[in-house]
Amino acid sequence: MIYPIYTELTECRDCYKCVRSCPVKAIQVQNGSAVVVKDRCIYCGACVDICPSHAKKIRNDLGRVKQFLKSGRRVFCSLAPSVSSEFPNSVDSVVVALKRLGFFATSETAIGAALVSASIEAYAAEHDGRCNWISTACPTVVQIVKKYYPSLVPSLSKVPSPLQCHSAYLRKLYGQDIGIVFIGPCIAKKIEADETPGYPDFVLTFGELHTWLEEEDIDLDTITSELIGGKETVPAFLPSAAGKSTLYPVEGGMIASLNWGNDPFQTHAIAISGSEQVGSTLQGMVDDNQNSDFLELLFCEGGCINGPGAASGRSSASKKGLSSRFTRSRITEPQKIFGGDPIFVSELLKGGYPLIEKAGSVDSCVSSPRFGVLHAEEEIEHALHLLGKADKREELNCGGCGYNSCREMAIAYLDGMAEPEMCVTKMRKEAQSKMDVLLRTIPIGVVIVDDMLKIVDCNSGFLRLFSEVDFPLEEAALDMVAGLPLERFVPFHEKFREQFTYAKAEQYRLHYQDKYLRVTFFSVEKQRLVGALFEDITTPTVRRETVIKKAESVIQKSLETVQQIASLLGENAADTEIMLNSLIDAFKVPGNGEIEGFTKDEQQDLS
Repeated sequence: MIYPIYTELTECRDCYKCVRSCPVKAIQVQNGSAVVVKDRCIYCGACVDICPSHAKKIRNDLGRVKQFLKSGRRVFCSLAPSVSSEFPNSVDSVVVALKRLGFFATSETAIGAALVSASIEAYAAEHDGRCNWISTACPTVVQIVKKYYPSLVPSLSKVPSPLQCHSAYLRKLYGQDIGIVFIGPCIAKKIEADETPGYPDFVLTFGELHTWLEEEDIDLDTITSELIGGKETVPAFLPSAAGKSTLYPVEGGMIASLNWGNDPFQTHAIAISGSEQVGSTLQGMVDDNQNSDFLELLFCEGGCINGPGAASGRSSASKKGLSSRFTRSRITEPQKIFGGDPIFVSELLKGGYPLIEKAGSVDSCVSSPRFGVLHAEEEIEHALHLLGKADKREELNCGGCGYNSCREMAIAYLDGMAEPEMCVTKMRKEAQSKMDVLLRTIPIGVVIVDDMLKIVDCNSGFLRLFSEVDFPLEEAALDMVAGLPLERFVPFHEKFREQFTYAKAEQYRLHYQDKYLRVTFFSVEKQRLVGALFEDITTPTVRRETVIKKAESVIQKSLETVQQIASLLGENAADTEIMLNSLIDAFKVPGNGEIEGFTKDEQQDLS
């Protein structure tokens, strides 16, 4: 089975944004690709939102749901209360659209939320007004507790989540053979469907619903016009519309729907949202091991209205306002509102999770971490050394790898979750080291300058050619040259300025102070850095001039002989002179008395 969040490996390469964004570091980097580790994932969707190449995918269950609708079963849609912020002013149109898509009926997930609220209040009534549970309304919170704070599992709510309770209630009312598909903003709800099959059967995000409506050419604005014109009617919610529990998707909405909501100071219940706040709250519970309040924890900041499966582009304030006004309309306008079911609430409190589990299944709220191996300090130190952190001063904790500290990165490396190449500073140092070795050992002169014609780097070969230095310099001495103006060393510094406009390498022959140099200019960073290689070709050039001088002497003597027999040879003498002089010109190079400067190398070898 494909898990709710997965990686398209062909689209993921050398990017660690998902590692940085993942609140529990459930990303394993292998061969440069970042994959989601299902045993560690809490399905919050942070990696999906942050991935620049969209390599992190949400499992698409649309095809399975379409087949499910063709099964002949009565399939109910459990519609999340955040529909009011996803489809403002079109909730009725959505219900009509769901009927056209093939659903037997639509029921609000907030019915299950109302049953959960009633269960909490019933428990509190029997325990001096207190209920120190952690709400299970957010499946991501349940996942993080089970996987990262297992000691807090007993603190989780004794009744299933609103969606699971809703599914169980629909099956009680309409039979065990019905089908249930949840539609909402949450990716983690898909794991609820996977772990407790039938409660619900399938989960679609709002994004998948948008896609489905487009595929079926169903336009909500058109449906709204039909409703206004009386051409269409809105199917009734089953068993009825939900009331104040429709505020569940907003931070504090769950508490507001309880009797505790009448307490302006909320002395018995606390609402927290956002990954960092939820994480610190849970860690605080582990450290203090004390909590007497009911905790409404929602992993998405602001609540479910900002779930990863919802459309982006609308502000949290706008979404919260829409949800609040929707709930207000439900409790003020004359209509039948769900009044609760005390008998079922009693069953929830008495039966708990076994009500939604198949025979022989494992308690969904009991889990132990399948990771988190403790490493000896020696192992961690060794891993840090492999990452180029020889001492504490080199532990920059820059976060470039995606981890909060070099130590966390070292532990992740030991756990097989990270690769050494993820360390930006390590790779930069290695690249710089290789460049330095090449620069220092290359037998020709090398210099690199910036756009201000200041030396960025050079080697001893360059200084031997253009300064008084005639011996190799130590690296520290070479570093002192960096930042100096190029004109201090060479009079032809303006030649470098020309190279910033050239896209490819250029090669010249330079006559400078009785030396002949082959000069190759190249671009390091376009419009920013230019480098030059200086190869001393004086020795072979002098040898060639010696050959030319001897050839001239031989030619001169030959000409004298030719002149003596000119009368016999006639015009042939002149032809011979022309031919021999052309031979000299072919070999001739600027002499010592010629002006110094650059000569374009017509036979460039830039391979």
